[in-house]
Amino acid sequence: MTQTDHLASHLHTAVAEELRHVRVLLEQLSMLLVADEHFALHHLEKMQMFDLLIQCTDESAAVLDRMAAGAKSHDAIEPVRLEVVQDRLRAALAKAA
Repeated sequence: MTQTDHLASHLHTAVAEELRHVRVLLEQLSMLLVADEHFALHHLEKMQMFDLLIQCTDESAAVLDRMAAGAKSHDAIEPVRLEVVQDRLRAALAKAA
């Protein structure tokens, strides 16, 4: 039996906002680390991981926003720009089907 949760879209929106907050924190942390000359010189290539985390967070928040606006699951993940994220989300839907 399928139940409609009238609060689901509000929760999707709230979680999307939480992810955006995480994004801001990641950006602040990465800026702090880049400002540390020693860290920047020795770990600059690893700083790219922050960019990936920020992009994944943005994409996840956008999916939740689309779901909150009424998009179906497959339609919500179609615009995801990071192929690896889109692939993981499609795999999750396939596993659940």
